[in-house]
Amino acid sequence: MVIAGPSGSGETTFTEELILAYPHFTRAVSATTRPPRMEEREGEDYYFMTKEKFFEEVQSGRIPEHTFVKSRDAHYGTYLPDLEKRLTEGKTVVANTDISGTQFFKKQYDATTIFIKPKTIHVLYDRLIRRDPMIGKEEVISRLLSAAQEMLEAEHNYDHVVFNEDGEFADTILKIIEILRHEGYDV
Repeated sequence: MVIAGPSGSGETTFTEELILAYPHFTRAVSATTRPPRMEEREGEDYYFMTKEKFFEEVQSGRIPEHTFVKSRDAHYGTYLPDLEKRLTEGKTVVANTDISGTQFFKKQYDATTIFIKPKTIHVLYDRLIRRDPMIGKEEVISRLLSAAQEMLEAEHNYDHVVFNEDGEFADTILKIIEILRHEGYDV
């Protein structure tokens, strides 16, 4: 399944909650060319690669889809060895990805796709500032512009759109679980 949304929408938090509640759920770990942050660990948060290594993996087919995030000057992509390992283990894999990744998972794995959408762009602005008070003005503007584009595309590219309002986390996770039950997932 895919749980996606603009930066600050809560898609990662909802994924983590599902994994805590359902041990057979796991998160797909993507590859990236950006450097790790202090708390991030190789193979758990991302597979961190140089640009050269990343594109060797693309050429070999081990990264079948990828995207470039200009504001972060980094490439991100689905890392097939990780995904296949998790699927072979019988896990329900949750991917947090962009529209390109969503289309890949829908086409290749018939994934159920859920887009987490804030009620307004102002809500995203507040979340981005709360999450990282040191974030630069240009980075905020870039992320909000990307978020606006993602929200426009969501209606036509995802199976389900769920609104995540501040203070309604429990209601939102219950909506996601209800969607998954309806779609036949073991939740």
